[in-house]
Amino acid sequence: MSGMILINLAIGLLTMMICLTVQVMFTLWSVRYVVRHADEPGLGRALLTGTRRLLMAMVIMMLGNFLQIMLWGALFLWLGEFTDFHQAAYHSGVNFTSLGYGDVVMSNDRKLLGPLEALNGILMLGLSSAALLGIVQHLTKGHPANAAAQ
Repeated sequence: MSGMILINLAIGLLTMMICLTVQVMFTLWSVRYVVRHADEPGLGRALLTGTRRLLMAMVIMMLGNFLQIMLWGALFLWLGEFTDFHQAAYHSGVNFTSLGYGDVVMSNDRKLLGPLEALNGILMLGLSSAALLGIVQHLTKGHPANAAAQ
C-alpha cells in the first residue's frame, strides 16, 4: 500500500507543479493587462474604469483556475477513476474549491489525490486573491480620494 501512496504523491505533486505554472501564467497576464491599461483614460468615472479592469483580471485568473480543474478532471479520467469527463470535472471542482460534498468519491487506491487537489486549489485560489488585492492597491494608488486622506 505504501507504494501506491508514493505513486499518488508523485502524480499529485507533478500535477500541482503544472497547475502552479498555469496559475502563474494567468496571474501575470491579468496583472500585465491592468498595468498596460492603467494609463488609458477612463470613460468618465475612475471607479467604473478600475472596476472594469479588476473584473477583467479576475476573469482571466478564474479561467486559469477553471483550466486547472479541467486538468485534474482529465487526470482522474485518464487514471480510470471515472467513466465520463463531466463526472470527473465535477469531482475535481468539488476538490479544488475544497467544498468536499462527498457525493462522488474515488477508489481507495487514488483517494490521496483528492486532498492533494484540495491543497492545490487552496494555494492557487490564494494566489489569485493575493494578485487581485495587489491590483486593487495598484488601481487605488493614484486615486484622488487616497491623496486627500493622506
